[in-house]
Amino acid sequence: MSILEQLMNRSESSCELCKSTENLSVFEVSPSDGSVDKSILVCSTCKEQLEDESKIDVNHWHCLNDSMWSQEPAVQVVAYRMLNKIANEGWPQDLLDMMYLDDEVKAWANEGISTGNEVIQKDSNGVVLQAGDSVTLIKDLEVKGAGFTAKRGTVVKGISLTDNPEHIEGKINGIKIVLKTCFLKKV
Repeated sequence: MSILEQLMNRSESSCELCKSTENLSVFEVSPSDGSVDKSILVCSTCKEQLEDESKIDVNHWHCLNDSMWSQEPAVQVVAYRMLNKIANEGWPQDLLDMMYLDDEVKAWANEGISTGNEVIQKDSNGVVLQAGDSVTLIKDLEVKGAGFTAKRGTVVKGISLTDNPEHIEGKINGIKIVLKTCFLKKV
């Protein structure tokens, strides 16, 4: 039995989000392995809005008031993600406050939500820095308040990231200091 047929049986041949019975197709919930458990049956209206945020019609998503209570984890994940996208409308936030997800399902749902405000630190060459990376100083830096100069070529191991995209934290001579990323090169 194909995935489409299995989803048709599971959803009684209707969209698992808005209950429409026309133009139904499979929507794989990321990260997907292509299985029935990681897919839902959706109508063309829901699918279009799930795939293109610029086409979201907030009024259409009042249907999530019912579908968020589905027993299918994939449906719960899609409902949770869409409610998060439109949460600034007011009523979706109320639904999110009421919604219950198992820890596993909530972790899966949160994987697909981008907050849009992730801070990304890059070194002087534009290479993305991660926590724990090692960097080298590309110029001598006077460390204010510590009374020494960090010399060019000094390796700083196991850096920590900050909320500021232009700064990282690292230890030089046993002292934890904040370094500007424009003076660093990833090792």
